[in-house]
Amino acid sequence: MTSTTPTEPTNTAATGQDDHWARKLARLRARQLPEQVLQLCDDMAAKQRLDRAKLDVARLRLADAETAGEQKELEAAESELVAAQSAFDEVSLLLAFRALPRPALDGLIRKHPPTEEQAEDGDAWNPTSFPAALVSAAHIERDDDGHEVEGMTVPEAQDLLDGWPIAESNSLFAAAWQAQQINRATVSELGKD
Repeated sequence: MTSTTPTEPTNTAATGQDDHWARKLARLRARQLPEQVLQLCDDMAAKQRLDRAKLDVARLRLADAETAGEQKELEAAESELVAAQSAFDEVSLLLAFRALPRPALDGLIRKHPPTEEQAEDGDAWNPTSFPAALVSAAHIERDDDGHEVEGMTVPEAQDLLDGWPIAESNSLFAAAWQAQQINRATVSELGKD
C-alpha cells in the first residue's frame, strides 16, 4: 500500500489543477485582439440630421418627460434618432483597425526609428514613415460576408494621410493608434470586502 505525504499532491488534485489551468490558458490564448472603427461620412445632410436628432433626444431626456404628450414627443425623437443613425450609417464608410500583438508593434516601431533631430524633439518613432506603416499594419478589411480580405497597403495609407485634411488625417492615424491602446483588463485586489 502506498501513502502520500501531505506535501505531495494526489493525481486527482494535480489533474484537476492542470485541467483548470489548461482551460483558462486556452481561453486566454483564444481572446480576440481589440478593434477600433473609424466612421467617415461625406454626406453633410445625413450628419446634420443625426446631430439634430441626438440633440433633440438629449434635450427631451433632460426635460424629464412627465406628461403623455411629452412622452410621445420623446418617443418620436428617439425614433427619428434611430432613423437618422441608420441613414448616416448607410452613407458612411468604415475603416477597422485591430491591435497588433506587442512584438509586432515593437518591431514596427523599431523599423521606423526617429531621426536624430526627431528624437531630440521627443519623438519615439519617425513621424514621417510610422503613421502609414501602422495604419496599414493595423487595418483590417472584411468582405460582405464578414471574411477578412486584403486591406490597405502602406502606399495607400500614405496617400490617404497626405491627401486628407489634417483633422481627418489625424483621425485616421488616431484610430489605428487607439486600437493599440484599448485595455480590456481590470485589476482588483483579492480578499477585500
